[in-house]
Amino acid sequence: MSAGSAQPAPLGLADPPPVVARLARALAAAPDVDPIAERILDGALAQFCDTGLTGSTMDDVARRAGLARVTIYRRFENKNSLIEAVLLRECRRCLAALELAVSGVPGIEQRIVEGFAFALRFAREHPLLGGLLRVEPQVILPFMTVRAELGHAVVRSFLAYHLGRARDAGQLAALDVEPIAELMTRITTSFLLSPASCIPCESDEDMRAFARRYLVPLVNQP
Repeated sequence: MSAGSAQPAPLGLADPPPVVARLARALAAAPDVDPIAERILDGALAQFCDTGLTGSTMDDVARRAGLARVTIYRRFENKNSLIEAVLLRECRRCLAALELAVSGVPGIEQRIVEGFAFALRFAREHPLLGGLLRVEPQVILPFMTVRAELGHAVVRSFLAYHLGRARDAGQLAALDVEPIAELMTRITTSFLLSPASCIPCESDEDMRAFARRYLVPLVNQP
């Protein structure tokens, strides 16, 4: 599945902690970005999808991007930092696509149901995220577990923003949305990393049923 270029709506929590505000600004970054860095990330994404992370070198990325090796290192100090940048950009693209997918869905509960199904399917079908989990799990897992703090925080702040808006509009009873957003982020990541489960979550209907039964009640607790 090709990642869309749509940008998510700007995030903004009431009196957000500094880290959330910073991540919100990063997530809603305007198109005014470094074109060379974007070219590098495009080349890296194509290279990683074709060859995997283990089989790709910084020289490969430089050739794919049509740039000198030194140009890559001016912006990304090593391969790990480049991988993290690629994954973070794909996370942003996923959230932009999610924003569009649920924009016309009425009610916060139904948006949670459709959003969970969309996000899990998007990640599983993504040529990099889903592909590497199938062919190079030992390489990608650290970036989605022990080194996933930034990605988790971006997703959590995104969800907390939307849950907070629903709360302020009187659509849900929960007052503290940050822990709920954290739980939703970790649950979705868990199903992505380890799909085998006693809980069916393969088809879209499976995902929707899970979200109705287990995720929606989270936002109805005062």
